[in-house]
Amino acid sequence: MQRTNIKEHIITIASKLFYMNGYNATGINEIIAKAEIAKATLYHHFKSKEDICIAYLEERHAVFMDDLKEYIAKKNDGRQKLIAIFDFLRDLYRKGDFHGCWGIKTLGELPPENQKIVAVIQRQKKELLLFLGEIVGDTIANISRAETEKISGGLYLLYEGAITESHLHRNDWPIHLAKSIAPSIFAESKLN
Repeated sequence: MQRTNIKEHIITIASKLFYMNGYNATGINEIIAKAEIAKATLYHHFKSKEDICIAYLEERHAVFMDDLKEYIAKKNDGRQKLIAIFDFLRDLYRKGDFHGCWGIKTLGELPPENQKIVAVIQRQKKELLLFLGEIVGDTIANISRAETEKISGGLYLLYEGAITESHLHRNDWPIHLAKSIAPSIFAESKLN
């Protein structure tokens, strides 16, 4: 395996373990065993479990955002663009390996003093919120910044609730409910 491929391989293995089992339940030795590498190889690429976790969060978020942007770009109707995040989430849920939000799941396992990982998760959530704001701004005509923030914030909170509750209940009804509520947030707005 080439050196860069080893690092990616470690991230892939750790990602599966962190997402399925949790950050605290996944030990360094388990990552080493599943990746079939030496401990020195792991520590050559990552200084700590925290660094592996950050790489995992960055990888998951980058793929998520790219896939979401591509999914939304395929929608032609303004209303469809605004609620597409719920259809995207439903598709993620139906893949069968759905364990909720990787960021929130990791956050729930961290001690309060771990600000490094918390900052990564906060930045990623802010990026999602800003992206939703872009969709709102592009989709709704003559909208103020305050109204954009209100609508995108509402969609964001519905999404976050839907992903968490779908994982908790092991059912996609929260996604469908959030999707049905979403249009009330922008009902009075004039769609482009």
